[in-house]
Amino acid sequence: MSYPFVSIIIPCRKIDDQARECVIRCAELDYPAFEIMVLPDRADAPSLEDAVVIQTGDVSPGRKRNIGAKTAKGDVLAFIDSDAYPRRDWLSNAIRYLQMAGVGAVGGPAITPAEDGPLAKAEGIMLSSFLVGGGLSFRYSGRGISFDVDDIHSVNFLAWRSVIEAAGGWNETFWPGEDTLICLGIKKAGYRQLFAGDVLVYHHRRPTWKGYLRQLYNYGLHRGHFARRFPETSRRPNYFLPMAMLLWIPIGIIISLTVNDAIWVYAITLLIYSSLVGAVVIKNPAYALLIAVGIPLTHMTYGAGFLHGLLARRLKR
Repeated sequence: MSYPFVSIIIPCRKIDDQARECVIRCAELDYPAFEIMVLPDRADAPSLEDAVVIQTGDVSPGRKRNIGAKTAKGDVLAFIDSDAYPRRDWLSNAIRYLQMAGVGAVGGPAITPAEDGPLAKAEGIMLSSFLVGGGLSFRYSGRGISFDVDDIHSVNFLAWRSVIEAAGGWNETFWPGEDTLICLGIKKAGYRQLFAGDVLVYHHRRPTWKGYLRQLYNYGLHRGHFARRFPETSRRPNYFLPMAMLLWIPIGIIISLTVNDAIWVYAITLLIYSSLVGAVVIKNPAYALLIAVGIPLTHMTYGAGFLHGLLARRLKR
């Protein structure tokens, strides 16, 4: 295997403890040729011993990534969020996949660090369950598998510089969702995109319910909007299910009150859903209450965001 030079690009609002942790862990990677670039907003951002700091002003994450890509020296651009950090073999594993025929980009799981608190760990469990993560649950599980995908999340995203350029760079308007759009561009440019279970980073989850639910609402908001505007990769049944569930709650009540015996159908659907939630709870008894409350909240919040995005004519950053 050859070792192309890699530029690690870390967009952030400010250089906080998590951003410093990310830089320290990146500096420890078992790869021989790379640079680290950190892109905070502030003009008075502190310097970092192992990284080049580029102050960008208050711009979108997509804009920050484009600024980093323009300045980077690497033939491969490795994007990681500042609240994440890589496993030591992150780059060496990713490069092996990028050197496969036709592969333009590779990503991998973002799993919850062992040092995170109970709520963060419960979030990771919920996201990695099929009931919440659905067809994307593999993003949070760390299973050692690899396969072609058409959507890689930006927290763990590596690609050849030439492929990023062929895709037109990162979208600077949307956030979140800019990763979906660049992956769509890479797909249209004719390159393969891989998910690889051993291209692994650790991603700190939101430490509060408010932060977690706000993040989920924004995910749903943009996916719903993209389902209408960019149907190639976003108009899929599993993305619509939380919205359908949200709408079924009031619709089911109305039907139950107006149609004979319909209440039994409504009760059965609620029983099935409760049983599925219970199955996740039973597998993770240490976080039982958080999961029992969190899964319905997750579905309702994401569904509400999706419905909003689906109906919205435009979204603001």
